[in-house]
Amino acid sequence: MRVNQINVTSDMKIIDLINQFDQSGVLGAGRVGRACNILAEMIDDDDMKVFMSLGGPLIPGGMRNIVSEMIKNGHVDLIVSSGANITHDLLEAFGGSHYRHEGKDDEELNEEGIGRIADINVGSDDFTVFENEIINIFEKISSKKSHVSIQELLYEIGLLIDDENSFVANAAKNDVPIFAPGLIDSMMGLQLWIFNQDHDFVVDAVADMHYLSDIVFEAEKVGAVLLGGGLTKHYTLASNVIKGGLDAAIQITMDRPEAGSLGGAPLEEAKSWAKARCGSSLASVVGDVTVIFPLIYAAALDKI
Repeated sequence: MRVNQINVTSDMKIIDLINQFDQSGVLGAGRVGRACNILAEMIDDDDMKVFMSLGGPLIPGGMRNIVSEMIKNGHVDLIVSSGANITHDLLEAFGGSHYRHEGKDDEELNEEGIGRIADINVGSDDFTVFENEIINIFEKISSKKSHVSIQELLYEIGLLIDDENSFVANAAKNDVPIFAPGLIDSMMGLQLWIFNQDHDFVVDAVADMHYLSDIVFEAEKVGAVLLGGGLTKHYTLASNVIKGGLDAAIQITMDRPEAGSLGGAPLEEAKSWAKARCGSSLASVVGDVTVIFPLIYAAALDKI
């Protein structure tokens, strides 16, 4: 099949551009086009449960509303998130914000009480509000339950959040479970540890596996949207080993395969571990999630 040259015109829609990507070669544009097709097929398949993993600073990076809209639209059935993305979602729900970096020296930022995530800044005052609010929420939840799984904790938190753009709140209201196996490795995890110094409140990570395995076994098919790498990607893949692997998946990551890290591993490698089925539809895209995923999701909405 010949490579079609990409044309750009003034009246193009996003779907037109992505379709041209799909008809080009197997470099970046072609991979983006294939990922869009697979995403559209996944969310249009009523028999497929769609898992989404959120690794890296996606919420500080501007992806919060997109994740929430996917939940509201019924385009994602389960989320595996880093503790950091949950923390930053709640920080905004409690009235905080993320700001674009203006080029100040990091030692100057430290003096001003500002933390930097690449080109994004977060103020310590916003984290102070977060800390106070999350402790109050822990108080309310622990007064009803002394032992919860991580997923149950996040569900209970979501029910107490009044913010239409919070993905944690939208997940709770739409019965989309959130799993966060690395929750303790975040500011929220730190506050949970502080809270536990004088409260009898157990958060059980192992208990999540019972619920997660039931979801996998009961699903006819499972697809995955893997945004970023690391623990969230592996937890999503590994949860499907018990049933022979994913039926379809896309991943977008800045990690490279040469170092042998899971984050940079092409999805085809997952077939050797039965984390993806032989014959499954897979696409790996190397690039910035905050650029690529909004494009392919917007185009996928036009396809379904």
